[in-house]
Amino acid sequence: MDLGLKDRVYVVTGATRGLGNATARELVDDGAKVVITGRDEGTVADAAAALGPDAVGVAVDNADPEAPARLIATARERFGRFDGILVSVGGPPAGFVADNSDEQWQAAFEAVFLGAVRLARAAAAELDEGGVIGFVLSGSVYEPIAGLTISNGLRPGLAGFAKSLSDELGPRGIRVVGVLPGRIDTDRVRELDSLSADPEATRTASESRIPLRRYGKPEEFGRTAAFLLSPAASYMTGVMVPVDGGARHGF
Repeated sequence: MDLGLKDRVYVVTGATRGLGNATARELVDDGAKVVITGRDEGTVADAAAALGPDAVGVAVDNADPEAPARLIATARERFGRFDGILVSVGGPPAGFVADNSDEQWQAAFEAVFLGAVRLARAAAAELDEGGVIGFVLSGSVYEPIAGLTISNGLRPGLAGFAKSLSDELGPRGIRVVGVLPGRIDTDRVRELDSLSADPEATRTASESRIPLRRYGKPEEFGRTAAFLLSPAASYMTGVMVPVDGGARHGF
């Protein structure tokens, strides 16, 4: 299938590794151009170089109020257009209710929630018909995940924002989608497993609860996200799409 991605230009935040990077790779492989972000200048430059000439890196924090305008301007200046954005950010600190401080909540709110809202608002103001705004969220949108209290608090709210935004932007022909990763084999998930006394046993137990009986590969997530961002998904908006091997219990 031709996804219609050739020469389209996307901003992908948090794309130096993990799910953002996997999505950027799939977009570039299908002919798109990307502006990727991360906090560390050297890491961003290395990630962009690895993606090739159709990628440019910008060192920026999602929580920076100046980030949206800078990223969209970079897309236009470097590649001549701006077709969409995928807002991906590293997960907030793990912990139960009593473990997380006010400072951790505030920092996560700025990066995970408010930063995403700012990026989406800026993109909405700049996109034309056929544009798309995507959010990398989590299965916690539907089911709380033990030990990830901050994520459980923020991700569902962001999904609600995304749904509202899809209703508002639909008449302009702009789509809004969410992608909900389950246990994808990334550094973040391995880090969470390592918090247990026996990481290998934790992974085995987690895999036993997934109908496909394994963790997902980053490229499997990336392909789904790239499809949702592409013109091939032109009649999909306001949806939250799980990429979790069937782990979600509901329909």
